[in-house]
Amino acid sequence: MLIFVLSLFSELIANDKPLIIKYKDKFYFPIFTEYTDAFWGGDFATTADYNDKLIQENIAKNGWMIKPVIPYSFNTVDYYLSHATPSAPDKTHWLGTDEEGRDIIARLLYGIRLSVIFAFLLTTVSSILGIIIGALQGYFGGKTDLIFQRFIEIWDSLPQLFILIIIASVFLPTFWSLLLILLLFSWTGLTGMVRAEFLRLRNFEFVKAAKVLGVSNFKIMFRHILPNALVTSITFIPFIMAESITSLSALDFLGLGLPTDYPSLGDLVRQGKDNLQAPWIGCSIFVVLAGLLSMLIFIGEGIRDVFDARKNN
Repeated sequence: MLIFVLSLFSELIANDKPLIIKYKDKFYFPIFTEYTDAFWGGDFATTADYNDKLIQENIAKNGWMIKPVIPYSFNTVDYYLSHATPSAPDKTHWLGTDEEGRDIIARLLYGIRLSVIFAFLLTTVSSILGIIIGALQGYFGGKTDLIFQRFIEIWDSLPQLFILIIIASVFLPTFWSLLLILLLFSWTGLTGMVRAEFLRLRNFEFVKAAKVLGVSNFKIMFRHILPNALVTSITFIPFIMAESITSLSALDFLGLGLPTDYPSLGDLVRQGKDNLQAPWIGCSIFVVLAGLLSMLIFIGEGIRDVFDARKNN
């Protein structure tokens, strides 16, 4: 959670723009407003490059500036490297650079935020859909259950990877389009478990009593049965979230995921494979992915224990 919270403030930690500049007795905030090179005494009307020595000297003569801890964003190319890319770790780039001269720490920080948000959205929506459909199947049974089961069997048999390849060849994948595509195939993860729990619980005495009292099916399903079936569902939710991060990284690794202008963990995996002479790339992304997925599972197990009535008693 601490790592994710820190990643939410990536722009304040890793950025090629200063946080605050005092220039000619006035304060400026480049992370919120873009300024041109000419504004700081340069020669061009393009966006200012704050790693340019001329800009730094002009600002130093007329004031001061405070840079982030890591003075590079995820897409900042360091044109002042003294070695060929990918460059080894040094005092400027603590984990080195990738094959395009971009800082690895910055890409990891932004990549963690992107991956976790993507996985959280995908897990939340797919879990809601899966729980609702599983609840309908298990509670009503009969033809409803039969129709949904046959549809899910056909749907799960579709070649997901081939469909993604076809879509990627026709459309340029974006964050939201990729989220929608993966959502189409991930909602079935909880359906079977929720269905089994509803099939088991619908014949309990408290459900029969609620029906006799005239309680609506909707209230019985989501107020009386669902809380008892949540322990099983919550147990598998962190696995779905970890699988979502793995799926996004795998698609980016294969070149079927997000465009290159996104901070992608999967792209660093690909670079680690293609640049075996630069082990800092592969080691960095391995530690991040292994640690991130492991911690997600531990968080899920902790949540499961909290909701487990047998342990609380």
